[in-house]
Amino acid sequence: MNLKIEQPPITLREMALANLRNAIITGYFPAGKRLVERVLCEELGVSRTVVREAIRYLEAEGLVEIIPNKGPIVSSLDWEVASQIYEIRLLLEQSAVADCTEKLTPESSAVLEKLLQQLQTASEQNKMQEVLSISSQLYQQIFFVAGHYIAWEVVERLNGRISRLRAMTIKSPHREVSGYERIRRICDAILVDHDSDKAKQAVAEHIADAAAIAKEILSAAESN
Repeated sequence: MNLKIEQPPITLREMALANLRNAIITGYFPAGKRLVERVLCEELGVSRTVVREAIRYLEAEGLVEIIPNKGPIVSSLDWEVASQIYEIRLLLEQSAVADCTEKLTPESSAVLEKLLQQLQTASEQNKMQEVLSISSQLYQQIFFVAGHYIAWEVVERLNGRISRLRAMTIKSPHREVSGYERIRRICDAILVDHDSDKAKQAVAEHIADAAAIAKEILSAAESN
């Protein structure tokens, strides 16, 4: 008899954390919004202990900040912070796609292709939370195939803010090329062309496009 649990159940704390994180990333709770424990307990249907634990995690991720005499609020996101995140992404992702291209196997190719198909479906159906979740899974697969586990740990620490920027820019009407199409070009360079330089260039174009949109949105918000 095999008693091993292949996939441990999601705890109430993890569910509350995921829901609160998504509420911030998608803008349901905007920057500067005060996070009142009593209200969150009612909305999430959990205890104050669970809410406080979730807030601590989100503070570590940079999505929440604690203001003296005011309590937790949703962190603001300005261009100075965003520009540094895009610079880090460019360095880590270009290195990851290059090594992923070189180390790709039929098995890892199949996983990437499946995730890309799921991303296309979620994008066409405009399911924002699924788009963000699948995008993160796809990038994780690229980093893991590349063998860049430590780099992925860095990305994970930034993932909350990366997803927040992604949610903000992906809805912009100023995108000439969709976010899905940008990611598809990266994957095509890896999976179809097996060209690491082309994959790195696709990453550069993707991040430059997203950064330009983010700068426009954040600069406009800062001037108001």
